[in-house]
Amino acid sequence: MPDLPERATPQAEEPPENPSEEPSETEAQRRRRRAQFLRELAEARELRDRVQPRRAKTARLRHAMRMRTFRW
Repeated sequence: MPDLPERATPQAEEPPENPSEEPSETEAQRRRRRAQFLRELAEARELRDRVQPRRAKTARLRHAMRMRTFRW
């Protein structure tokens, strides 16, 4: 087996000892990041549904069944 070069592993940042020392992001920044994440997640779901229509249909049917059988 040939010798493979070792991959450089990214160094994970260690969390600060005291979380209160870390400069916290503002609520607006957190909401902006969350909104961006949710937009990308919805876009990925739409793409998956276009690429796999049969799976998307069965997922819709399963979801509808769950909603019908859910008790309030």
